[in-house]
Amino acid sequence: MSTLPVYRWHLAPEGLATFRQLRALGLRPGGTPVVAQLERPRRRREPLIAYLYRIDTARPVRPMTPAKRAALAAANAARQICPECGRDAGYRIPTSLGMCVPCADAPTELAA
Repeated sequence: MSTLPVYRWHLAPEGLATFRQLRALGLRPGGTPVVAQLERPRRRREPLIAYLYRIDTARPVRPMTPAKRAALAAANAARQICPECGRDAGYRIPTSLGMCVPCADAPTELAA
């Protein structure tokens, strides 16, 4: 088993990019393997790690189809419906609350 080369922050060689950098270029890894690892040091915590891919083997991002766009819109709309009151909150319901903010802030009845 081989290990990946590790580069420090801002010291990766030309021709390698992170997933987000590929996306900004309109590319995707396209099944190519990770070729290196980038580490960003942090104080008193473990370093942040990003995987690097070769730019020359990356493929273009697939275009969004109408069916995929409709499915994404339906999924986003469903995440705006409060499961408690059933209203459209107008924003994505936080998973930490599990309900809209007015329902989360409403006083709860104590069981007697």
